[in-house]
Amino acid sequence: MNILRMIAYALVITGALVWGIVGFFDYNIVAALFGDQTVLSRIIYALVGLSGIVMLATTGHQECFCENSDIDYR
Repeated sequence: MNILRMIAYALVITGALVWGIVGFFDYNIVAALFGDQTVLSRIIYALVGLSGIVMLATTGHQECFCENSDIDYR
């Protein structure tokens, strides 16, 4: 897994947890930490959104590093 995909994966998981907290507890942790609609909070939201795009664009393009890599599972 390359570094861009690992960062995107971490940000997508973080974004999912933040939205889960908003949905279940009506508490926006990003707004609480960085302010509501500040430049920093908007950058965080933008990075999470871009990470989702990276994950969508790279899904299905993973290499298999299995022991039996000569087997085609398609």
